[in-house]
Amino acid sequence: MLSTGLPQGAVPKLERPGPLRDRVYEALLELITTRALQPGQHLVESELAGHLGVSRQPVREALQRLNTEGWVDLRPAQGAFVHEPTEEEADQLLTVRTLLEAEAARLAAAHADSAGITALEELCAQGEEAVAADDVDGAVAMNARFHAKIMELAGNAVLAELAAQVDRRVRWYYTPVARQRGQQSWIEHRELIAAIRARDEHHATQLMRAHTEHTRRSYHERARS
Repeated sequence: MLSTGLPQGAVPKLERPGPLRDRVYEALLELITTRALQPGQHLVESELAGHLGVSRQPVREALQRLNTEGWVDLRPAQGAFVHEPTEEEADQLLTVRTLLEAEAARLAAAHADSAGITALEELCAQGEEAVAADDVDGAVAMNARFHAKIMELAGNAVLAELAAQVDRRVRWYYTPVARQRGQQSWIEHRELIAAIRARDEHHATQLMRAHTEHTRRSYHERARS
């Protein structure tokens, strides 16, 4: 076990050639958003470099980029640490998510075809299986794919681009409450699918607003406990 808290073998060695610093950045960002690297955790360049099978330089460059984007805090004379989000940061992000997702649900109800609805049902079934197996990582991944599919069915490229910008932070905030939300989250997904199938734009919007609000409230409850 490394002092960074990553189990041996958790991250594959990065393949060459390619833009190595970008691939290191993506690998570290994935570890942060999935909480394999926890908020507040010290990030040691040499250990991360050894774990990823690269030199320290691309790791240093990736950490600087992550710092610029707010994922990592660089502290003078102390080093790099995974950013610890404040409740205000989480609240602002999840509020924006609600606005984007509610509009996506409305548009999906207006435009989704039978193939799209079938795809939502399949993703929902996989998410329910993950919850039943207590597979938190699987449930988080399926949740992200379910919401991404609704964005796709909405058919608005600008909306999808904006949603993609907040997607990883949504996953970051959702992961700690995924088990708490559990089966209820997927019951709400089933209700959303029914509204989209019925082409009920108003009800789909209401359901998505309530759904995302439940996640926001769950995050705050956990943070304060």
